[in-house]
Amino acid sequence: MNLNIIRRPGRFCAAATVVLGGLALAGSPVASAEPGMLTVIEHATTDTVIDTGAKGDTSGDLLTFSNEVFDAADSQPAGRSTGVCTRIVVGSEWDCGWTLSLPDGQIMVQGPFFDSANSVLAITGGTGRYLDARGEMDLTHITPDGSKYQFTYHIV
Repeated sequence: MNLNIIRRPGRFCAAATVVLGGLALAGSPVASAEPGMLTVIEHATTDTVIDTGAKGDTSGDLLTFSNEVFDAADSQPAGRSTGVCTRIVVGSEWDCGWTLSLPDGQIMVQGPFFDSANSVLAITGGTGRYLDARGEMDLTHITPDGSKYQFTYHIV
């Protein structure tokens, strides 16, 4: 176990890095959602846009998904990310809410998804090992075609 100091603007926390079931985890969150970091790679294979108004990209359109996620090395299946986004700014921004489902619990997030930029979403709660989870999730675009994303959950 290595002790890492995770520094982010406006906060810092100490976390011990461990590997749990192939997932990169710092701090090993348990039922009380201890501080830590969890990284998964989403393969966006089921994303579906539902056109709710005028034809084409318009405010109010929906994006639904239930995508497989893999460990931080992108080598082993780890769970699913399932949710819905509403188009807010045509051509650039969605407002999203989704659940990361892992064998030992779930983590819920809410916040912006930008078509061509990374974003930060709020961790709004969890179940099981992640009960009462709070913090932020960094969403990083990995591929230009939008087929892979890195989700890094900072649980505080």
